[in-house]
Amino acid sequence: MTVSATHIRFCHQIWQLDASVQWIQPCEGGLDIVTDISPFHPVSHIWPDHPADKGVICTEAQSVAVVDCLVGAFEHQSQQLWIGENIPVKRDTPGWEFVVVHRVLDNCIVKFGDIVKLSVDENYQRALSRGHSAGHLAYLALNKVLDIAYWRKDAERKDTLGHRDFNSYAQQTSTVTTDQCVDCYRLGKTLRKRGLNSAEVIEQLSSIENSVNQQLKDWLALDSKVTMRCEGPSLTDSRYWQCDLHEPQLAVIPCGGTHIESLADIAECQVRLVKVDEQNLEMHTHVIAPSQ
Repeated sequence: MTVSATHIRFCHQIWQLDASVQWIQPCEGGLDIVTDISPFHPVSHIWPDHPADKGVICTEAQSVAVVDCLVGAFEHQSQQLWIGENIPVKRDTPGWEFVVVHRVLDNCIVKFGDIVKLSVDENYQRALSRGHSAGHLAYLALNKVLDIAYWRKDAERKDTLGHRDFNSYAQQTSTVTTDQCVDCYRLGKTLRKRGLNSAEVIEQLSSIENSVNQQLKDWLALDSKVTMRCEGPSLTDSRYWQCDLHEPQLAVIPCGGTHIESLADIAECQVRLVKVDEQNLEMHTHVIAPSQ
């Protein structure tokens, strides 16, 4: 059986398409189905910040809910499909194809070579896209605010706008949900040695929060276009979030998630900075969608 890398369409604002079934195997209570092309975004097995899409797969006889969407890796020599955390290789390993795995739990009557219709829950995906893009904007705004007054020396690592990259240095986890993003940061000894005035950051969270929110308001007012630059059609090809924020440099961020088409897709974005303890803080980013 020949299985090719899934061609992805979740970066193209496409929510429904016809696809050919390449692989089927049983999972607990259902089936895992691989197609040649898919509009579904699978949760990453490496950095699972962005949830899997929801939707349905339709055969000639039935419509079945896709309850999960995962990354898979198919090995040609063994004719075996590995899924999620069980994947034993890195991307672009010779002899392996990375694929989107659609998991269904209902009794789905489907066979190799069938043409099925894949339909993503558009409203759910758009809400995740708003949350994810807002998370990017929020961390860029936080980096910019901290860069102005909270570093006592230069840092080697800069973000896409040229500011010292607090987010990259301190981020422990990032979690996207519908119209929200939560980033967890650790202000440890290493970061203080790099030059961040961590004590002042904790003491002045309210002021920093206000400045971040004002920056977000200014950026959203631009209504700039947001684009996803894809280096190729496959799941493992690099993808970049891009937006002109009227800064000296274009905002370009490597990202594998789904995103909005324009800053106009976000009516309002508010950040709340939460002190967990003296070394840990959280940034809660909340989105209000435009009224329909």
